[in-house]
Parts: sequence; C-alpha cells; structure tokens
Amino acid sequence: MLDVVSSLVMVAAVAIATFSTRAASFLVFPKDKEVPPTVKYIGAVLPPAVIGMLVVYCLKSTQVLEYPYGAPELIACLVVIGLHAWRRNVLLSVGVGTVLYMVLVQAVFV
Repeated sequence: MLDVVSSLVMVAAVAIATFSTRAASFLVFPKDKEVPPTVKYIGAVLPPAVIGMLVVYCLKSTQVLEYPYGAPELIACLVVIGLHAWRRNVLLSVGVGTVLYMVLVQAVFV
C-alpha cells in the first residue's frame, strides 16, 4: 500500500502534467495570433471521431446471440441518442446513458 507522501507526489505529478498540457495551447496560440487551419480542422473532426471510437469500443463485446441479446446496450444507446438530439448536452446524455445501462445490467437483465 502506498503511503501518503507517495500518493501526494503522484497526484501532484498528474496535476502538473494536466495543467502544463492545457496551458501549452495558450502559449503556442496566443489570442492575437491566428490558429492554423489544420488545427481548426482537427478541432472540428476529432470529437466525433473519438465518440465513434468509444461507441465501437463499448459495443465490441456485446453478445447478441445470448441472453439478454444486447438489449441493455441497445436501450442505453437509444436513450443517449435521444437525449443528445433533444438537449444537445454530452455530459447529460452520456451520464444518463451510463447510469441507465448499469441499472439495466445489474437489476433488470440479471
């Protein structure tokens, strides 16, 4: 088991690394300087690509030929899609979908 000092050093290292990577973008692209078109393109295309990869990763091991035949995954996906189409809030739709999926697999489709 890690002691308190080791834990604090790890938390500090992660915090510094996270802060420095986020602050670096402000140093590289100041407000008065134009952002390159390539960076704008990546900023527009990367979020949907990451969401697509997450969907594939989450559904890759779904058993559709065995009980519950992928029903919890399908229900959760439909709720996420519906909520996102309605509210356009990623945090809300993914959060509700995750909670719904966990309830379905642990309480409904047992």
